[in-house]
Amino acid sequence: MQDPLISIITPFKNTEAYLADCIQSILEQTYTNWELLIVDDSSTDESYKIVNAFAETDSRIKLFKNHGNGIIDALQLAFKHSKGDFITRMDSDDIMLPNKLEVLLQHLIANGKKHVAIGLVEYFSETGVGEGYKSYETWLNNLTKMGNNYSEIYKECVIPSPCWMAFRSDFIACDAFNPNIYPEDYDLTFRFYKNQIKCIPCNEILHKWRDYSTRTSRTHVHYAQNHFTELKTHHFLDIDYNTTKKLIIWGAGTKGKLIAKILIEQNIPFEWICDNPKKIGKAIYGKEMKNFDALSKIKNPQSIITVANKTAQLEIRSYLETLNMEPVQDYIFFC
Repeated sequence: MQDPLISIITPFKNTEAYLADCIQSILEQTYTNWELLIVDDSSTDESYKIVNAFAETDSRIKLFKNHGNGIIDALQLAFKHSKGDFITRMDSDDIMLPNKLEVLLQHLIANGKKHVAIGLVEYFSETGVGEGYKSYETWLNNLTKMGNNYSEIYKECVIPSPCWMAFRSDFIACDAFNPNIYPEDYDLTFRFYKNQIKCIPCNEILHKWRDYSTRTSRTHVHYAQNHFTELKTHHFLDIDYNTTKKLIIWGAGTKGKLIAKILIEQNIPFEWICDNPKKIGKAIYGKEMKNFDALSKIKNPQSIITVANKTAQLEIRSYLETLNMEPVQDYIFFC
């Protein structure tokens, strides 16, 4: 395959301060056979004018206005007009490293279909990157270096939304961007996982991820943790839930309660355990809270762990190992 076309899908809304740097980083790519499908999602600032100025000088930049509402409609519109054999996404406030497209494409061509190419990411900010984002960056990059991203898919999104590339046919097979499910990047990751699209390891930083106070992932309701929990529970029940096992929720905090509500609404039986003396023996939503050591007496369990404390997680993992339990098959950490 010689110089295949790469379709870059980019929605934008009120990112006038960053769009020029973003588009310039695309123009400076070492791989040049690309098209940028960039969609204005109802901007009220000068964003459209900035992009239009670039589009008037480079025919590879194709500018559209979103006739729907929100980022998923914008992504769908961009993909509808795309022609590339390879699909990737870019955020309008970020920066590509010059070799990003070239490296991702080379990895895909070398490994073939049923693979997704990803790269290391680096957060940057004019005011400094917070510890939470640095921790996420380190965790995500360590997974990407090994290509075992799916091993912790139920904790947080394990594929960076603006730093992946896939074959068009695989993208379509995953029914990507079609469901109106937020957060859409995490949902897409689960779709790659369900369709057994393997992650290709990468050791190069290919994308600079901008952090600032009004970034969508910080402010939009669709990126609140309750949406993450609902999304994770939905995909767990669809992909990894073993109906021959006894489902267990470990933890009675906010996440545990939300998962319990979902299971009750869907008439899925479960047991509920925790190590909080104040809650053990009490009933929540009509379910008695049992001590965690009840797990050792439950035949053939599959546990969803919702305990967020890192030290407690290590203790829980050690306890599960004493019971000869295996990840995913017997337990999954949702935090």
